[in-house]
Amino acid sequence: MRFALLLLLAALVSSASAQAAALSASDLQTVGIEQRLGATVPLDLTFRDESGQPVRLGTYFGQRPVVLALVYFSCPNLCTVTLNGLVEGVRALHAETGRDYDVVVVSIDPAESSTLAAEKKRTYTMRYGRPGSARGWHFLTGEAESIRQLAETVGFHFRFDDATRQFAHASGIMVLTPTGKISRYFPGIEYPPRELQLALTDASQQKIGTLADRLLLLCFHYNPATGRYGLIITRVVQFAGLGTVALLGLLIFELHRRARRRAAFSV
Repeated sequence: MRFALLLLLAALVSSASAQAAALSASDLQTVGIEQRLGATVPLDLTFRDESGQPVRLGTYFGQRPVVLALVYFSCPNLCTVTLNGLVEGVRALHAETGRDYDVVVVSIDPAESSTLAAEKKRTYTMRYGRPGSARGWHFLTGEAESIRQLAETVGFHFRFDDATRQFAHASGIMVLTPTGKISRYFPGIEYPPRELQLALTDASQQKIGTLADRLLLLCFHYNPATGRYGLIITRVVQFAGLGTVALLGLLIFELHRRARRRAAFSV
């Protein structure tokens, strides 16, 4: 039984190593967040709101700052963590959505429906928990070209991985001024309320912040040489390789121990 378990563990680690190598070959270092402070998002881009109605991006600008998040709603991992971090951060603010600022969440998957967007809106407005705040939360879907233009403007680089049938992307949110200029980046999955409040105040005054130096968590790391965030594939392969070597060592030891026991019983 122990021997079979060791074989299974070795197979799992070898599989993980192979998958990591495949991801590396797909050039996932192009995934990341390139900070483009001061850039203006294209306000004339058209998306669909939660009810499926066409809407211009500029509809959500003009009066208040905007917190922008690019995710996809069927994401099994990072997007949910990002949105959870967002709602936890803004829930601690005295400022309220729909009154002091708006939250705009845009799906990077052109195949996603407004029905899914509406479900996400219900989930997160309930978690936010303030009466009447739903008017300040917007979950949008759109065509591939509108998504591409918005993502390119804000420096959100992502790609679809055919092997996993998922989008490879970084995590983070942006704070924009009422006129649509990028004022501040918050890379990662946790957004401290005090920093968010300061960023919203600055954005409301049309101020542009400085480059964020927070570490992007999980599978991504900040490269100070390029100012971008890339997937840590090399380390995954290294650790998986070390794990494989260790398990193979255990297998050899187990085989050797069994051989000695058989030899002892045969005497």
